[in-house]
Amino acid sequence: MELLRNAVRPYAWGSRTTIPELLGRPVPAPHPEAELWMGAHPGDPSHVIGPDGTERSLLELVEADPVGQLGKSCAGRWGGRLPFLLKILAAEEPLSMQAHPSAAQAAEGYKREESARIPRDASNRNYPDPTAKPELVCALTEFHALAGFRDPERTIALLKAIETPGLAKYAVLLEAQPDPAGLRALFTTWITLPQAALDELLPEVLDSCVKHVRERGEFSVECRTILELGESHPRDAGVLAALLLNRLTLSAGEAIYLPAGNLHLYLHGTAVEILANSDNILRCGLTPKHVDVPELLRVVDFACGEMPVQSGERGSVDGPSAGKSASDRRLSVYRTDAPEFELSRIEWEAGDDGEIAVHDVGPQILLCTAGGLLVTADDGEQVELRRGQSVWLPAADPAVRVRPLSGERTQVFRATAGTC
Repeated sequence: MELLRNAVRPYAWGSRTTIPELLGRPVPAPHPEAELWMGAHPGDPSHVIGPDGTERSLLELVEADPVGQLGKSCAGRWGGRLPFLLKILAAEEPLSMQAHPSAAQAAEGYKREESARIPRDASNRNYPDPTAKPELVCALTEFHALAGFRDPERTIALLKAIETPGLAKYAVLLEAQPDPAGLRALFTTWITLPQAALDELLPEVLDSCVKHVRERGEFSVECRTILELGESHPRDAGVLAALLLNRLTLSAGEAIYLPAGNLHLYLHGTAVEILANSDNILRCGLTPKHVDVPELLRVVDFACGEMPVQSGERGSVDGPSAGKSASDRRLSVYRTDAPEFELSRIEWEAGDDGEIAVHDVGPQILLCTAGGLLVTADDGEQVELRRGQSVWLPAADPAVRVRPLSGERTQVFRATAGTC
């Protein structure tokens, strides 16, 4: 059981206040800070801090003793690699629109690009590793996103509400086939439009969105989002693609799960994100980075409808609880079908100092996001966890118990491997 020192990723879309404030550093930071990484990702692994203050890369620890750090089952299934990466995500501006491959697509794509001898760090490389990249994002503040294709009937209503001469034919196209196949046809048409056609259509769409917002139309939130994206990327087909996606506003504690093929775009807010330990991204647009349209179309899932929003399943950390004890009500588990990870949230209201057992089920990271926490192992070892701090619990360590350090509201997120 050791504290972690974690890497901060300074992407341009990040916030200059959120992560520094969480870590107790001066605000604002000199540059945007977008993500705080907790895990054993080769690009920026966490470092464990020993009792004497010395540090060692978590990646090195896992590679040196995969069974002790991960457990026999987890190490065997994932080839001695920690299968998940935990993050704090602080989005001040929209990210790129993207989707991630399934395990089979990633393995095939990686093999193909290796055979073509495309360097793994090349800008046109789609598959730097052979693994899937499902992810789940849980809001810490109000969090805004586009995710999954909206029901076609609602999208037809949106297109008609902002109809322009250039847009009318596309509404007719989807109206003739209001299903996933029709969405695929319209999406493909839009992201392959010649730049000259985009330069003619996009200003029409943006002007109509302005009018719709001024008139306080039914789709004002969606139109404001299109205007925001259009201002940053005035000649990008991704602005049109955004018209097809569900517009979501998550409250703190709410989460969405993004399986393989889900087209999504994080807009603004702070969240805890857990994902498979992979770098495989197929971008759609709203970015200067590489966009491979044929490969994107092979990966994107055009299933449509409302995007499920989770609040967490109440119960014990390691499974649903049949009881109604006070400790159960502190626990929320975000269930997915991802074998790489599971995310839980434990929360104490002010004045509650009850202790909760965290069962020993394999490698774990605990991240404190509010208040302070005392982590006590069954062998008597203790670690204090302050807001913004995290601790690594190897599989070989004894089980631990957690409780607040004081009477203030306390919150901790727990990342584990999925069913190994």
